[in-house]
Amino acid sequence: MKETTLFFLLLLFSSAVPAQQSTDSIQRLDEVVLSDVKLKRYSRGYKITTLNDSILRKNATSLTDVLRFNSNIYFRENGYGMVSSASFRGTNASQTAVIWNGININSQLTGQVDFNTVSSSNYNNITIRSGGGSVQYGSGAIGGTVHLSNDLDFKNHFTNTLRLGYGSFNTKNGSYNNSFGNGKWSGNFGVAFVDSDNDYRFLGTDQRNENGAFNNLDVSFNLGYVLSEKDVLKLYHQNFRSDREFSGTLLASSKTKYENEDYRSMLEWTRISETYTSSLKVVHLLEQFRYFENKNLDYTSEGSANTFLIKHRYERQLSDAIGISVITDYSQIKATGNNFVDPERNAFSATAILNHRATKTLEYNLNVRKDVVSDFESPFVFSADASYQVLKPYTLRFNASKNFRVPTFNDLYWQPVGNLDLVPEESFQFDLGHVLTFKNFNFKLNTFYIETSNLIQWLPNTLLGYWSPVNVANAEHYGFEAELGITQNFGKHIFSVASAYSYTETEDLEQQRQLFYVPIHKANASLSYNYKAFTMFYQHLYNGEVAIIGGDLESFDVGNFGISYTLDATKKVSYIADFRINNIYNTYYENIALRPMPNRNFNINLTLKF
Repeated sequence: MKETTLFFLLLLFSSAVPAQQSTDSIQRLDEVVLSDVKLKRYSRGYKITTLNDSILRKNATSLTDVLRFNSNIYFRENGYGMVSSASFRGTNASQTAVIWNGININSQLTGQVDFNTVSSSNYNNITIRSGGGSVQYGSGAIGGTVHLSNDLDFKNHFTNTLRLGYGSFNTKNGSYNNSFGNGKWSGNFGVAFVDSDNDYRFLGTDQRNENGAFNNLDVSFNLGYVLSEKDVLKLYHQNFRSDREFSGTLLASSKTKYENEDYRSMLEWTRISETYTSSLKVVHLLEQFRYFENKNLDYTSEGSANTFLIKHRYERQLSDAIGISVITDYSQIKATGNNFVDPERNAFSATAILNHRATKTLEYNLNVRKDVVSDFESPFVFSADASYQVLKPYTLRFNASKNFRVPTFNDLYWQPVGNLDLVPEESFQFDLGHVLTFKNFNFKLNTFYIETSNLIQWLPNTLLGYWSPVNVANAEHYGFEAELGITQNFGKHIFSVASAYSYTETEDLEQQRQLFYVPIHKANASLSYNYKAFTMFYQHLYNGEVAIIGGDLESFDVGNFGISYTLDATKKVSYIADFRINNIYNTYYENIALRPMPNRNFNINLTLKF
């Protein structure tokens, strides 16, 4: 009770203190352009990794591949293009939050995001924030968060990008993106699709990946309008549709199929005053699915979840050095389906953030949050992070937090095995980071520790004869991550190296064993060479062995190679030809036991920019 009272006193204080300093020009520009201001402004003590356009283009058809080859995140993929779940610092898929333009979009049904249902083509900014983030981003932000952003550029411009591609296994992909701005209006539109038979051969056998075809379509539209010198109105909309067969294993064939659609819409009104900044977001999220046990028959199960959310952020700069932000939101979630009886959830949360730039070299944030949820008690959470510039090239970063994950609708209400006695998972974590930055060199080293209690796991229930969810496990995770980036120019010859390595130890404290499907060692590297219009790159992934039921799954190395050439037809029109070889060494490997991944394969893309 005391902690809640102190929390709401802080909220009251932040609203009552008059401002002494107007928002500076950089902050004003952020409010207009960015969809997720919190990520830039209140993450000083966190490791932030931003993936630029050239990285996204190398793995244009799969967000899973983008992150697998360019981050420390480990992915479990049930065969290529199938369900893909993230493991961030040894946490599970439900403990990684995906943030769409500042809004948590983890499924209300499963608690996670399938990364093969997210297209990387329609986002101009994908950022990875390592470490706990439940205070700012809500349930599931335990291991880290992945941010998908559509930033708006109001400068005068009109650009178009058209990309078409074809590859092995009759894989067809294409995308079109448009961006415009004239000072008053700004917008961007994108459509992307990928269609594949996905019938690759299992190396060393006479089998193929049968029943693995998939077809994905993603449409995105975002618009901004400057109402006045102080007011900006922004609209975001995204729709993703997927029709996938679910492939079998080496031991069992499959005829299953899965269809899903996601709709996301958000209207944001931002007011930038001399004394405060206010942002109001109204959001609608819809997720729906149909599962076919036999694709030739009618669906076996279906479900949907509707989320209506209203969110307000209020900021005041109390002085040159101190700022306070208050965030409140209310959401109503309703689900329907033939496996649960129309559950409903109402939730309110309030967050207070204090930012203090103590000196030119030291800045820190203090955050507190309290949720009130209709169907269970949610914990009080908090976080603190700091950044200290020890020397000009050397910065020390630190963050610590308490985080949580709420039980999903499937956990609570799935008939007949849902468990209404579940409580939220709780987690404590800290992270110490070192950053070295020079002109052509940057290096990041982070050590971390995470302790989680009340883990929700689905286990066999002998009374019901089914698997059912229970709070049973406590777990700890610790280790370190390193990232290295080097760029060197020799005249018109440009060489670049980017690499990442993670060492992760995990333990189920109840069973005293390593958690399943968490590699102790994971590393990736990307080498790139550019000369005028010609670019060549090589990507490599090492995935250490992982513990599975009954043993271990072997480690593997996979390499990709690609070249591209840019032809500037006119000052305003250019063509880019990309050729890529995936799994260049034709390595046999399994990401999930008994589910082989693709052999050597090819892809060619032609891009027109005008």
